[in-house]
Amino acid sequence: MAPGPAADALDPARPDRRAAVVAASTLAASVAPLRPRLSPTTEPAWVRRLLIAVALGFLALFLFLPLISVFIEALKKGVDVYLAALADPDAVSAIKLTLIAAGVSVPLNLVFGIAAAWAIAKFDFRGKNLLLTLIDLPFSVSPVIAGLIYVLVFGLQGWFGEWLRDHDVKIIFALPGIVIATLFITFPFVARELIPLMQAQGTEQEEAARVLGASGWQIFWRVTLPNVKWALLYGVILCNARAMGEFGAVSVVSGHIRGQTNTMPLHIEILYNEYQFAAAFAVASLLAGLALVTLVLKYWVERRVHGQRRAVEGRAQ
Repeated sequence: MAPGPAADALDPARPDRRAAVVAASTLAASVAPLRPRLSPTTEPAWVRRLLIAVALGFLALFLFLPLISVFIEALKKGVDVYLAALADPDAVSAIKLTLIAAGVSVPLNLVFGIAAAWAIAKFDFRGKNLLLTLIDLPFSVSPVIAGLIYVLVFGLQGWFGEWLRDHDVKIIFALPGIVIATLFITFPFVARELIPLMQAQGTEQEEAARVLGASGWQIFWRVTLPNVKWALLYGVILCNARAMGEFGAVSVVSGHIRGQTNTMPLHIEILYNEYQFAAAFAVASLLAGLALVTLVLKYWVERRVHGQRRAVEGRAQ
């Protein structure tokens, strides 16, 4: 079908049409430097100040003010009362139990997190997506429900209750139950920090080490682990913070036995319900102090992790 007059008028090969295109291009090039280049995220100064003020006000109201009030209430009756509350045998037992639960669950989660992240990021296997879903399970299940599940499994009326009773093995209302509940709540943290970084790094370095004759353990200790050390430490810090502050699941499986199965959060609740406010805030201040130390370590390690991820992305590009 032959082109009509309209199509002929738009033909860029025509001399008059070509001259018009050149003139338009020249005009656009001369005007472009005069136009201000605005970033798509540029906002007026008052909008930025308002957003910053809202964020700082929210932090001051819901984070800084309660944290400061904890220390003020803890020292309200003097340093002697504060130290006496921390030296109380029940408080000492709660502190020890909290440290034991964290000291057992964090290393176990460290081993699980490395193994799960290594398998998911470096290998393809059937059930990989299912494993990823199961790792996220503690994020979607209430801690109270998790504690109740362990009671139904290991309690006297549970699935293994009679067998445990006949063999004089006590899990619920004892240290093993507290450790198991803490393990369940905290096991996603290490794996979830390692998996994205390992996936971004790929398998090129491990494959090169394998070609050069390195064994599996040599590849892990000298290639894989050094590349993820900061993300690993970051995950351990988060896991430890959650282990020390866990309340819901531990509350269900502990039995609230003073001096035996109370962790620090449970001991604080008991003291507060008994109107021993100074003692409750004293123990709470210790837990808050541990949280602040964890926060400082988290900030320092987080900077290292972001630097490591930027380096990996730079190499990938």
